[in-house]
Amino acid sequence: MTPSTTTSPLREAYDPEQFRQLGHQLIDLLADHLTRLSSDSPPPVIPYRDPETELAFWQADFAQGPGDPLEFFQRVLDHSIQLQHPHYLGHQVSVPALISGLAGMVSDILSNGMAVYEMGMAANAIERVVTDFTARKIGFPETANGVITSGGTLANLTALLAARRAKAPTAVWEEGHRERLAVLVSEEAHYCIDRAARILGMGSEGIIKIPVDDRFKIRTDLLDTYYQAATAKGLTVIAVIGCAGSTATGSYDDLVALADFCERHQLWYHVDGAHGGAVVFSDQHRHLCRGMERADTVVIDYHKMLLAPALNTALLFKNGRLAYDTFAQQAQYLWEAEQAPAWFESGKRTFECTKLMLSIKVYAILRTYGEAVFAENIDRLYGQARVFAALIAAHPDFELAVQPEANIVNFRHTARPRAEWDRHNGQLRQELIQSGDYYIVQTVIKGERFLRATVMNPQTEEGVFRGLLARLGG
Repeated sequence: MTPSTTTSPLREAYDPEQFRQLGHQLIDLLADHLTRLSSDSPPPVIPYRDPETELAFWQADFAQGPGDPLEFFQRVLDHSIQLQHPHYLGHQVSVPALISGLAGMVSDILSNGMAVYEMGMAANAIERVVTDFTARKIGFPETANGVITSGGTLANLTALLAARRAKAPTAVWEEGHRERLAVLVSEEAHYCIDRAARILGMGSEGIIKIPVDDRFKIRTDLLDTYYQAATAKGLTVIAVIGCAGSTATGSYDDLVALADFCERHQLWYHVDGAHGGAVVFSDQHRHLCRGMERADTVVIDYHKMLLAPALNTALLFKNGRLAYDTFAQQAQYLWEAEQAPAWFESGKRTFECTKLMLSIKVYAILRTYGEAVFAENIDRLYGQARVFAALIAAHPDFELAVQPEANIVNFRHTARPRAEWDRHNGQLRQELIQSGDYYIVQTVIKGERFLRATVMNPQTEEGVFRGLLARLGG
């Protein structure tokens, strides 16, 4: 379908009949694309090109001027990494349930912001339903409350703002910094925790990283030592962050021991469960998050294990009232009382003002399939990671970094002299990416390079793992 050159472009941009025609064609295009990805002869998982070549392609495309949107959409598909491909074993982004994609289209067409109730009536109510439901799965009490925001980075930053508001000796929001504040966190925590602490003005000294054990879990036996050392240096520790699970390996910290420590020292307890917190929906795996229910705040990404498109993250407060204190400020044209705990006006609790209807993508999944689909996905992905780990452990030319607790598997090819392992594994990955056959990433663990595969596609079978090891030289 090519836009007409005889009518007003603005009028055509709002023509429902043109939208109907294009929409049907686009759904057919996407459905055919998804079918090819699951066929016996799928396209590459990543059609890799170097950045300058890719930029030149799109510059040339743009220079052509207006044209058929379906051709443009097809080019985007052809030039993008394919998460729905069974050979995708890369970053921690879900393969979205297709209904959530349709919900996203509804959100985009409505374009309802959520800062004030009138601009997001359905959206604010649906967000309340979804976050209340998630809070109950964690084990939070009826006083809990939450918001959905654009990703774990923003959610973790908001949680630390809440910790500062609740635990800093001075009201920093009104009076500025007077103390040197600090947080205790695992050395394996996601880099966004470090970034959030720096944004809050804590500096390098205020990010106190606790070593991990051989399972990459925070060493809770060292907490008191590091806490006392920080206090002796004049730092005021306000919070402890637990990982569920850690960035590189997916390992779960001892959340019960962290809760005990926070209660003993009256510290804010935050759990970054962006990836692994989703196990609260699985009877088989929820034990990994035991102790999370004692946290003050919890972050869970719906766009990792819970089938929603990125970005879509819940920030849950055990004491819902504290969510309103974080951003208490005057905005008379929006709200009459800035501190009134109005759940239906999300702008009081988030960085975002014109926030889109993120909640309907999660709600659409639950309303269509029920919560059982979450448990089935988690159990499938975690189970398949154990299958892959067993193949690696049994292979003489590969080595596991650690037995996985989640769906993240770290390993390396060792059929070379040890001095060559880092360079060799990096080269193997780059060759793999350029071939387009598989997509995996890499990480550094204890100063050494490992290949990192995250099982995100429930359609990834054991044969894919065997093929990957063979492709890597096993």
